[in-house]
Amino acid sequence: MSSPSDRDILAADAESLHKMGYAQELSRRMGGFSNFAVSFSIICILAGGITSFQVGFSTGGGFTTIIGWIVGCIFALIVGLSMAQIASAYPTAGGLYHWSSILGGRGWGWATAWFNMLGLIFVIASVNVGVYNLFIGLILGNIFGIDTSHWGFAQQTIAVVIITLSQGLFNHFGIKTTTKLIDFSGYLILVVAILLTLAMLFGASHIDLSRLVSFHNNSGAPGGNIVPHSANPFYLFLLALLYPLYTVTGFDASAHTSEETIDARHNVPKGMLNAIIWSAVFGLVMAAAFILAMPDPVKSAADGGAVILNLLAALPVNPVLKDILYIGIVVANYLCALAGVTSTSRMVYAFSRDGGLPGHKFWRQVSHKHRTPVPAIWLTAVLSIAATLYSPAFAALAAGCAMFLYISYTMPIAAGLFAEGKTWTEFGPFRLGVFSKPLAVIGLIGGLVIIYIGTRPPNDILDSYFIGLLVLLAIVWFGVARKHFPGPPIGAAAVAARAQEIAAEEKAVGEV
Repeated sequence: MSSPSDRDILAADAESLHKMGYAQELSRRMGGFSNFAVSFSIICILAGGITSFQVGFSTGGGFTTIIGWIVGCIFALIVGLSMAQIASAYPTAGGLYHWSSILGGRGWGWATAWFNMLGLIFVIASVNVGVYNLFIGLILGNIFGIDTSHWGFAQQTIAVVIITLSQGLFNHFGIKTTTKLIDFSGYLILVVAILLTLAMLFGASHIDLSRLVSFHNNSGAPGGNIVPHSANPFYLFLLALLYPLYTVTGFDASAHTSEETIDARHNVPKGMLNAIIWSAVFGLVMAAAFILAMPDPVKSAADGGAVILNLLAALPVNPVLKDILYIGIVVANYLCALAGVTSTSRMVYAFSRDGGLPGHKFWRQVSHKHRTPVPAIWLTAVLSIAATLYSPAFAALAAGCAMFLYISYTMPIAAGLFAEGKTWTEFGPFRLGVFSKPLAVIGLIGGLVIIYIGTRPPNDILDSYFIGLLVLLAIVWFGVARKHFPGPPIGAAAVAARAQEIAAEEKAVGEV
């Protein structure tokens, strides 16, 4: 039974939602740690921090990996600060889409929704491909000694379908179970990252700190052809930024679970920022341990995508501990994508309840029994599987994830930059004050840089995707959506008009 103070907080959360024109349909059961854990789990330094490590190291060695990580994480924190300020003012499941609509207009919000949804789908797709690769490499290969060298796209597809469907089932049957798994994931990531870092440092033949700041051009064949050869160190440094930017992303999950978070105006900004900070710190130490543990950095770079798998296989530690690390890494990656399904399905649900998707009345439904957006969960699962069929390569999925998500992050920030002090006068308890607009400008400049590096070789396949997406969005918006997409309720009159619907929706799920 909730204490009076808890009931007061829940009542205040519901009232805040009502003022934005929405009903409390989802079950509000997540505390501050759970809100942190959902973003921390999607960031998951044991996912992108391992599977995309070669992107940093195969450009300029230790320098682009370590310095690139620091620069990328500082940028992620700047973006997170700007997002946290808006999230504190408008704590809704739609998150970025809702913010963009309020601050920048209906069309701006609609476009934000599509970039955010595509980025989130790419998160789940890329991580689940990573789960498969790590599972066959670490568990089937190293623990059970099974030769999977002849396995190909068919086996990957079957595995990704099974993995994604299981994640959909966990989300289907309630936020309570999902929250427990995500909370466990938060602790698991920290424990495994610490053990892995210590094991790497213990296994190092000698500690040469100069490796961490030494630039060595590993582009082309010396880096396993992960990136094309280039003699331009600045260009290589920019490409290396995809390592931290792919890893430290997905923290909008704290915002997307706002309607399931207790005291959302305070806990969502804290959850988002803490997830970025702790991931940045632990990820930096872990990346440094990888580099220091390499017997020969030049030879390790040539391993390309297998560099971390080979380091893990060669760890001179107790075999039981090694197996525990293998299993922990794979489980952490699985839970990372599980949290991704949670975040994405809430975004799909929120966009649908405002009429944003074809068939929106179906996709916005909430299970009265489980209090979860069941249709949105399964649409998310199907779309993420489809993404791996259309673009099976991990590198393209990772680059697409980073590019589309950071575009969706900077869109409400851009709207807020121009609306602050004018149409945006209602703020939450988390404020940036005089730093608000300068940080927003930095975020916008960084967003343009991400578009550039996200469409350069070896990710130039995304160039045509990106241009095609812009053209498609323009055609759909001006041809159909501009007339038929109502957008979120904005203004006192629009919110008041939804009063009866809000009461009926909450009664249907037993909230009142």
